[in-house]
Amino acid sequence: MEENNITENEITNENVNFETRINLAPLLEHVTAIKKEIETVIVGQHKMIDQLLVAVLSNGHVLLEGVPGVAKTITAKLLAKAINIDFSRIQFTPDLMPSDILGTSVFNLKSSEFEFKKGPIFSNLILIDEINRAPAKTQAALFEVMEERQITIDGTAYQLDTPFLVIATQNPIEQEGTYRLPEAQLDRFLFKIAIDYPKLNEEILIIQREHLLENHGKLEAIKAVLSASEIKQYQALVKQIRVEPNLLEYIARIVVNTRENAFLYLGASPRASIAILNAAKGFAAIRGRDFVTPEDIKDAAIPVLQHRVIVSPEREMEGITSSEIIKQIIETVEIPR
Repeated sequence: MEENNITENEITNENVNFETRINLAPLLEHVTAIKKEIETVIVGQHKMIDQLLVAVLSNGHVLLEGVPGVAKTITAKLLAKAINIDFSRIQFTPDLMPSDILGTSVFNLKSSEFEFKKGPIFSNLILIDEINRAPAKTQAALFEVMEERQITIDGTAYQLDTPFLVIATQNPIEQEGTYRLPEAQLDRFLFKIAIDYPKLNEEILIIQREHLLENHGKLEAIKAVLSASEIKQYQALVKQIRVEPNLLEYIARIVVNTRENAFLYLGASPRASIAILNAAKGFAAIRGRDFVTPEDIKDAAIPVLQHRVIVSPEREMEGITSSEIIKQIIETVEIPR
């Protein structure tokens, strides 16, 4: 054996090079840069930031749930500013009408014709604040636009520019004057992200940063590091990430288990299986891999499934949540070898 050969005991991470079929280096550079910009304002919440980036790469919508003051709205604004795309904010209220979101036809006296005036939904990133404040009629106006990226007004279909991402917020505590989101609409969100209170050390850092700001705005120093064309390019790249057949079966087994679980009144649909697949690819991409692992699927499963299933009334009265049941399902489904 030649002297320069490496024995089995000498194999380390330094001398083993894993070459990827897809060049993910530019994507990883942009992901790191976006995280750096967002984390100049947001303290902690690393999992939430990763999930938002995965949603962007997977071309999926996000529902942010948390009590007031945990940076739901400002996070969406930061993401929009770090990415050089159009941004609209819509505050949902009980008197909001579908035309206030989608737009309406207005009669032009000069041309004697009706002209369509686009609503705030015609943008790239839409922040919908307190989405559960609007009635069912207004909620239904979002069905077509969230699924098909188009709206139909007076028989005419209007395509929205890509990328198109909806980030909606809701407060899980204050339910007075709110309307429960229809299951069909919840199913159109890729992720539901629950935001918790910060830890003590994070709370201290938040106060310190606010004190040092003085008269400066939080968003002033944020730089745009990614363009709309680059997002579309990366979304296409993520679609090419490899998934082994046994991992596709793993996803299916998890979703089918939600339909057979005695603790759940309603299981997840095939749309959830596709959502887990796309999100798992996104997690693999931001981790620098061109292939999906079981860990990527596990990380995608809870935010994808927790808003798509309904806990049985008996278990809900016991205080058991959908995320806890999904964790149990993931633990019971055998991991492919």
